[in-house]
Amino acid sequence: MMVVIAYDVNTSDPDGAKRLRYVARECLNYGQRVQNSVFECLVEPHQFTELRHRLENIVDSGKDSLRYYFLGKNWKKRVDHFGTQKGYDPEGTIIF
Repeated sequence: MMVVIAYDVNTSDPDGAKRLRYVARECLNYGQRVQNSVFECLVEPHQFTELRHRLENIVDSGKDSLRYYFLGKNWKKRVDHFGTQKGYDPEGTIIF
């Protein structure tokens, strides 16, 4: 399933800057960055559960926020793009 994760981390103190880096790093482990604080993650339900748990242990719920948008399995019909920097196809072939 495709999940879009958007976050806002309060960086007014050094701990906030650290949380911001940790949230981005966790999201990069599961998907691709499409905006500064927005990631597209193609994950199985158990992977999403793990990612959500990791993220919610990083953020400060009194200062930060996380939003999850579930696009499901037919996500290609629900995502449209305009402009530069098209991302990779997460279901396509990747050569290292």
